[in-house]
Amino acid sequence: MQANETSGSGERPVLSPFSDAESPVLRKRRKSRVAMWISLGIVVLVALGVGGFFLTRYLNDPLRTLEPFPIGKYLESYKSLAGSKFRGNLRVENDLGWKEGVGRLMVFSLREDPRPIVVMIPASLAQTYFTKGQSFEGELEVKEGGLVYANSIRKN
Repeated sequence: MQANETSGSGERPVLSPFSDAESPVLRKRRKSRVAMWISLGIVVLVALGVGGFFLTRYLNDPLRTLEPFPIGKYLESYKSLAGSKFRGNLRVENDLGWKEGVGRLMVFSLREDPRPIVVMIPASLAQTYFTKGQSFEGELEVKEGGLVYANSIRKN
């Protein structure tokens, strides 16, 4: 016995027969980490897609660069605004009539100022249905005689 204790070269450490086997607990942890990273990646991609959609929509909005319609200046003297284009947040007040090939004459008030203005809606926008109290946003242009034309209009 003492020969075995002193030589030490022939002894091998005792190993478990299951030392090469992988623990099922570790396997579950690895799978849950992979699932977590995949889920996180999907959430990030969806967030980037939604953010990109709204950013593109904002940047492609033709009304975003226009100044708000200056109703006070318009009512004071429309001549200084002739030919200018503005953005208007409009609320339908009344319908003054329709003429085939010309368009519809409407009374609107602006969100910023309740004083009414008359706006010509061209025949090309005739498919738009107007009801008193509805809100619209549009590109307004002051033309000859001070009449305000809606070059484009969309419902808010």
